[in-house]
Amino acid sequence: MQLTVGFFLGCSIFLASGYDSFSKSMETIGKKQYQVQHGSCSYTFLLPEADNCRSSASYVSNAVQRDAPLDYDDSVQRLQLLENIMENNTQWLMKVLNQTTRLELQLLEHSLSTNKLERQISDQTNEITKLQEKNSFLEKRVLEMEDKHTLQLKSIKDEKDQLQVLVARQNSIIEELEKQLVTATVNNSVLQKQQHDLMETVHNLLTMISTPNSKNNFIAKEEQISFKDCAEAYKSGLTTSGIYTLTVPNTVQEKKAYCDMETGGGGWTVIQRREDGSVDFHRTWKEYKMGFGDPAGEYWLGNEFVSQLTNQKRYVLKIHLKDWEGSEAYSLYDHFSLASEELKYRIYLKGLTGTAGKISSISQPGNDFSTKDADNDKCICKCSQMLTGGWWFDACGPSNLNGMYYPLRQNNNKFNGIKWYYWKGSGYSLKATTMMIRPADF
Repeated sequence: MQLTVGFFLGCSIFLASGYDSFSKSMETIGKKQYQVQHGSCSYTFLLPEADNCRSSASYVSNAVQRDAPLDYDDSVQRLQLLENIMENNTQWLMKVLNQTTRLELQLLEHSLSTNKLERQISDQTNEITKLQEKNSFLEKRVLEMEDKHTLQLKSIKDEKDQLQVLVARQNSIIEELEKQLVTATVNNSVLQKQQHDLMETVHNLLTMISTPNSKNNFIAKEEQISFKDCAEAYKSGLTTSGIYTLTVPNTVQEKKAYCDMETGGGGWTVIQRREDGSVDFHRTWKEYKMGFGDPAGEYWLGNEFVSQLTNQKRYVLKIHLKDWEGSEAYSLYDHFSLASEELKYRIYLKGLTGTAGKISSISQPGNDFSTKDADNDKCICKCSQMLTGGWWFDACGPSNLNGMYYPLRQNNNKFNGIKWYYWKGSGYSLKATTMMIRPADF
């Protein structure tokens, strides 16, 4: 950088930038040049000759100055004055140079900061561009997934609609089959009652012609004598299995029950029996309380009778099971009782032995009894309505001997069938069951 500065003392001050432009003026005006080098910059000062700039001071007239010769001392003084002015101007110029240098440094720093900021802005712009591209890609993927999920939801909805139609159709078929089953059950019950009445009539006729003291004459005797339970009847000498009249404890009410006088020494009072599906076991609380069915076939003796009987003394419970393949098994509990109705006929069992599983399929500790109109289980659902029948359900537990009766080849994978989990598993519906009790001291 080159800066040319000219001084015309007493006349005017001239400042020009660039040496070339100032050289042209030098051609017409003879001047002395003084050059100063400062760093990378060069500064040229132009000083006028003494003859070219005359002072017009009032103490000397123009005529005298033109005609009189210059005094040497005056020239020296003038030169000294010019040198002083030159020194002052040089100092001033150095200050200007210093300030210019600081401004140049600041400008350089500002330029560097600007470049750095521009690079940062460029980097951020690139990042934003990348993020925008990524966001655009993600939006595209989201739209594709939404379209895919929409199609899946539509497919699921269509399948649901088809299943609902199928379920509705099956429900209609099931309702029709249930009506037919009810009709057939009623007809079967009527036939069984007629058959039972006929058998009683035959037995009565045989009794009339037989010896009055015969042990096999138990049907005639049952019309005349009532027992507390079948064990008492057995001890009285009646050792033939059949229907006996029992007296409800602490009452004069009588109840018909089937007595098994052969299994394991006899004396068993049968409290439940399933064998052919002829009786509907999906009953109300009151029906299970009082009992239902036919003692000669399928029936439930009644929770109230069993509760009062088993709270007088210690009883054992034997559960006999049959599957559709001809196998049999049993579970024997050496202590059995039912609580009162106020306690929901809660079951108490101890001391399991037998061949129908090492673990009790009736959950312990004891559970309350539930029916379709009395939900006393430990599940938020209603086990009796889901599994059908009345039972001591836990959380829809591992057993239900009062479930739906399913015939052969329809008894597998039935969640609501006649179930005893620790013998045949959860989905196997049994062919026949018998629950019977007798005193532990028999």
